[in-house]
Amino acid sequence: MISSVEVHGHRGARGLRPENTLPGFAHALDLGVDVIELDVGLSSDGVVVLGHDQVVSPAVLADTGPAWPDDPAYPYVGRPVRELSLAQLRTLDAGLSCAAAPMPGTRVPTLAEACALLAPTGVGLSVELKTDPSWTDEEVELLTASAAAVLKAFGCTGRSQLLAFDWRVLAEARRHYPDLGRVALMERKTLAPETAWLAGHSPADPMAAAFALGATAVSPEHKIATPALIDQAHSLALPVIVWTVNTPEDMTRFIHEGADAIVTDYPDVLLALQTPTPAI
Repeated sequence: MISSVEVHGHRGARGLRPENTLPGFAHALDLGVDVIELDVGLSSDGVVVLGHDQVVSPAVLADTGPAWPDDPAYPYVGRPVRELSLAQLRTLDAGLSCAAAPMPGTRVPTLAEACALLAPTGVGLSVELKTDPSWTDEEVELLTASAAAVLKAFGCTGRSQLLAFDWRVLAEARRHYPDLGRVALMERKTLAPETAWLAGHSPADPMAAAFALGATAVSPEHKIATPALIDQAHSLALPVIVWTVNTPEDMTRFIHEGADAIVTDYPDVLLALQTPTPAI
């Protein structure tokens, strides 16, 4: 057995069940994950809904029919999520994204429904807010406030953290929702020179920038999560959550390099690595 690390189920258990769905979360719970990572946006009528993409993606969702006859917005695939109402989003089939275990007829859940499922379990929640630099500050504030309100309503605040590549989310959470964890997501695109993703901070030293912003953890893409980066984060008392790691070899490497948590599509594989081998 190798040293233990927190197991974060990516969008539930994306490699095993349809992503960002209640059945996917239930499966991740059955496996024994420590944290469930999920993505949220806002419908046109102000409901926090689950989904990774800001535009309804045919890779994840399928049209089944209009929400009402002669709806001019139909078909919904290809349209921005925030231009569609909850009723329109509910028509989409979210159960076809996982080839290993398709679940046709699964619907797009709300964050409230996810919290209703997860709140009694004690599992941690990592809630990624899907904004980008094209959003206005007011739009970022609205989604952050809306997500925080749902988490509070279900008593999940103390075990939830907000994740964002758009670090304005983290600044907003620090100002108004300090009881929520704040995870600074990082990838090569968002750390490029002249980046607009970091709420005005320089990408030259992303660990120092995240610390200055008040992040409570950092979450680098696995391709940039070097031992030096992990050590620097730890020198600032910032836990490191590496994403998305799907092979046993990479999982083992990041554990040995000191990662505190690993986000994976295959939490069963990571959990198996950390299960003691029975004595013969």
